[in-house]
Amino acid sequence: MSSTTLSRRNPATALDPSAPTQRRIRKSAPAWSSKAAVNIMLILFCLYTLLPLTWLIVASTKDTTDLFGTAGFSFAENNFLTNLTELFTWENGTYLRWLLNTVGYAVFGSVCSVFVSFLAGYAFDKFDFPGKERWFGFILVGVLIPAAVTTMPLYLLAANIGLVNTFWGVFLPSIASPFGVYLARVFCNGYVPKELIEAARLDGAGEMRIFMTIAAPLMKPGIVTLLLMAFSASWNNIFLPLVMLTDNQLFPISLGLYSWNGRSVTDPEFAHLTIIGSLVAIIPVIVLFMSLQRFWKSGLGSGALK
Repeated sequence: MSSTTLSRRNPATALDPSAPTQRRIRKSAPAWSSKAAVNIMLILFCLYTLLPLTWLIVASTKDTTDLFGTAGFSFAENNFLTNLTELFTWENGTYLRWLLNTVGYAVFGSVCSVFVSFLAGYAFDKFDFPGKERWFGFILVGVLIPAAVTTMPLYLLAANIGLVNTFWGVFLPSIASPFGVYLARVFCNGYVPKELIEAARLDGAGEMRIFMTIAAPLMKPGIVTLLLMAFSASWNNIFLPLVMLTDNQLFPISLGLYSWNGRSVTDPEFAHLTIIGSLVAIIPVIVLFMSLQRFWKSGLGSGALK
């Protein structure tokens, strides 16, 4: 009796038991097609990103003859250690000198830039002073100006105070970052409650102590984010050193490799030095991103929860 009733109520099920399954498959078909399209785009993007790095790794194992005589992605005789030794001993260790210069420009410059930016962002967010929003508007205007536009004024200013062709001529401009100040204020507004600052002031803590012991730990994801951005920009900076420096001993690694690449047009011997030097130059950036990504991910997760 019950089976007859169920069959009358749902004749399609009685005639074709697989009908609900077919409907589920038919409904999920668009979802699978969209997932497939997204996965294909992600695979293509990964290939686009990894193919240059793959070619760089393969080419760094070749000498000059194999570099121009074999296919780009095919291995030849392994000369990686020979190329690496030649890189660090060429012209009495010029590449190592460039590497140390870049550490000075990028590491110390990015740390100073982050410190100054978060001090300014904290002040703009937590303090009230005359013309605060107007001054912050000037900083936002600085965000809109490309760095290449300010290179020539920076050169003229450095020439007037005697900083051209010096370490400080490249180091000091990297400290000022209008975008860093803007980003620091955004992070300070989202991660540091004003009630916590007021409670610390009532307890008698000074402003610098509040910033270093309370605000800075809360803004750690923002500090790491800005540090990665500042370090990457300074490590790859070439235009300002190109204008500011003429002494080969003061070159950063980007400008040094650029000069070697120009010399490789007339002397192919510099081609494999440029390639192995480029591979070594990207290792510190990869190591820094891999070591600090856990702070970045935790910051993004906590921001999403808020």
